[in-house]
Amino acid sequence: MIKRSKKDTNNNESGSRHALPPDFDPEVPSREVILQYLRANPAPISPETLATALGSSAASIGFDRRLKAMERDGQAFFNAQGQVLLNNQLEFIAGKVQGHRDGFGFLLRDDGGPDLFLSPREMLKVLHGDRVLAKPDGEYRGKPEATIVEVVERRTNKLVGRFLKERGAFIVAPEDQRIKHDILIASSDTGEAEHGQVVTIEILQQPTRHTQPLGRVIEVLGEIDDPGMEIEIAVRKFDVPHEFSQATLQQAAKIPATVKPSELKGRIDLRDVPFVTIDGEDARDFDDAVFCTPVDMGTEKRKRPGWRLLVAIADVSHYVRPGDSLDDDAIDRGTSVYFPRRVIPMLPESLSNGICSLNPDADRLVLVCDMVIAASGTKAGSITAYQFYEAVIHSHARTTYTDVWAALQQPSGPAGQAMQPVLPYIQNLYQLYQLFAQARIKRGAIDFDTLETRIVCNPLGKIERIEAYSRNDAHKLIEECMLAANTCAAEFMKRNKRLGLYRVHEGPTPEKLKSLRDYLRNLGLTLDGGDDPTTTDYARLIKAVRARPDFEVIQTMCLRSLQQAIYSPEQAGHFGLSYDNYAHFTSPIRRYPDLLTHRVIKSVLHGKRYVPKLDDIAAAAALPKGEREHALWEKLGLLLSARERRADDASRDVEAWLKCWFVKEHVGEVFSGRVTGVASFGVFITLDTLFVEGMVHVSELGSDYFQYNEAMHELRGERTGIRYRLTDAVQVQVSRVDLEARRIEFRLVKGTGFKELKASMEPEAPGAKRVKRAASTKPTALQGTTAQQRRAAAKRSAKAATPGKTSRSGKAGKTSRSR
Repeated sequence: MIKRSKKDTNNNESGSRHALPPDFDPEVPSREVILQYLRANPAPISPETLATALGSSAASIGFDRRLKAMERDGQAFFNAQGQVLLNNQLEFIAGKVQGHRDGFGFLLRDDGGPDLFLSPREMLKVLHGDRVLAKPDGEYRGKPEATIVEVVERRTNKLVGRFLKERGAFIVAPEDQRIKHDILIASSDTGEAEHGQVVTIEILQQPTRHTQPLGRVIEVLGEIDDPGMEIEIAVRKFDVPHEFSQATLQQAAKIPATVKPSELKGRIDLRDVPFVTIDGEDARDFDDAVFCTPVDMGTEKRKRPGWRLLVAIADVSHYVRPGDSLDDDAIDRGTSVYFPRRVIPMLPESLSNGICSLNPDADRLVLVCDMVIAASGTKAGSITAYQFYEAVIHSHARTTYTDVWAALQQPSGPAGQAMQPVLPYIQNLYQLYQLFAQARIKRGAIDFDTLETRIVCNPLGKIERIEAYSRNDAHKLIEECMLAANTCAAEFMKRNKRLGLYRVHEGPTPEKLKSLRDYLRNLGLTLDGGDDPTTTDYARLIKAVRARPDFEVIQTMCLRSLQQAIYSPEQAGHFGLSYDNYAHFTSPIRRYPDLLTHRVIKSVLHGKRYVPKLDDIAAAAALPKGEREHALWEKLGLLLSARERRADDASRDVEAWLKCWFVKEHVGEVFSGRVTGVASFGVFITLDTLFVEGMVHVSELGSDYFQYNEAMHELRGERTGIRYRLTDAVQVQVSRVDLEARRIEFRLVKGTGFKELKASMEPEAPGAKRVKRAASTKPTALQGTTAQQRRAAAKRSAKAATPGKTSRSGKAGKTSRSR
């Protein structure tokens, strides 16, 4: 059971029992406070007047030292009269701190420039996620380094970790490996926590270069191996909202469970139309229902065959209005978060699984995208006309991908018989899908074929097995219907000159394109298109290599070269799908951007204009009206893109935790696998039968010097000639599982695959660089998980650190109706 500590009074004892440096004066205003005052009061000011204005003693030695330190770092300077001024000449770099598990970090610059290395010493001042100002400070191993001069915003005020008692002191070791500080807890602030338990703490005092952070326990989550603990940790670790406000729950409780007759006014009545939903077996919220029938196109004399496709989407915007409690919680979440066996919904269940869900045999309010698609000629599979309108439907059947595919293959079989009343309309959908598929090929959309896996858990929430599954044509049928509706929504906003959020997926950056071309060149392959390849160029390459044994690797490299999809008011198209206009419209129950698209469309239908409101964008108030509206949408796009990534990070963290628990039962066992990632410090292996990835450290590859060729993604032994490349088959033994780091370690079985891995005598590939000789045992940085060991490992690892990110193989994602 999760226990929350009672609200305590202010505890002045917590900081007194920890020794501070002799020159540390807690009464001295921080740099942040001094800088804020100097910005607000730019006129020269004497140190004494400044100290008094900030509530400090004019004779304070600590205050004088702080001003001199700020002068040394270029933040302030003294004029000839000895007065203090803000140094506006020095250009500081603003950005966000990204911690690393080995103690160092990076500054992710707001201006998009190259990341700056932050030494472990600099990381003592901050926590992962803090926003800072920094100044460039030389280089570290050829990469730019920075010194933090001001913490602009503290982003970590709460965190989750293990409560430990070490040598009479209480500490919390954060679960987030990017935070290397142990949080000191006063004995009066431990609540009911016991040694080893997982707790949530509130930060009472942020870290400085001289002091550790202080905190107090506010919640006891339980033991580390309690069922569902991995989810409790993830939602707190990534700050995922997981409890609805009382106001939201009260508002949701007042919404009727059925559609009222008064709500049908102004809506098209489609309750007699045999709409169906097609989803997975475990789906509970049904955003969309579909119906398809043949139609005649053209004039009476020149009739042409066509299809009419109706995609009905839950009218969530009817129930969730701008500015109400439901809306506040929905935008705070941004999206539903999916874990094995549990969902953190964007909306309360009474809406997501109830009145908004298009459940069978129930009246539901919807927003319909009604499309006409050509069935022949040069425009076959293209949408020739569409319209949006509000309606009410009555879903005639809830079907699954498995049953629909079985019915399409054998209409007279059990599945076909069970859905006999709606089977003709499903067969219509399948014929339309085949047209869509042909049009997809014609427009040059990339057809990536990635392996997808599904985690099957036991009643206790632990992994029972991980299994591969393939998407059948029923999945693809629904996906194409959703893609069609999404393109219409984007085109509708554009045609009516309304701002909104588009789903933007841009092509490769010049740097990523060069990396991909270098890799392909070494394989004797080329990507057409010069400096600006199109989706068709990518699709042509993927098709050409589909029969190759290294197809999966080439496909992965192509995927890595593309940018991440985001939400933006700038319509830049969707590169992967080869659409000029694309938005998210079909999942308003689980995605806030879709809800915004509904509001824009409905405002047009009602002759109005929808403009979102954000409390935290005061700077936009000074802009002209048109620019102000654009700034609001731009801010929303950034916000919702970040919340989408937050949900993905939390889901991946839970999956990594579960996989570590799963593999713990197999330590010492030998498995076959394939190389799915190569780095200078080792190779990543995915097991063929368990579908989990782990690392073989370079120290386990044998007593040889290994050269890392970044262009070829290859490690090659200088003496033996053995090389490890993507897709190489190997045999490994599970040697260690580190649950804290979510890391699985393998040991290469001696002699495995030597003939296959032994390279022929050929000249050394360009771009290869010599890496550290393999040691006979694992480096200390990979051992031990206690706080003391981790701190020591951080110092050692920082010496060998090189700024940048190691790219690893892409993971199989969830099946998505619209991308």
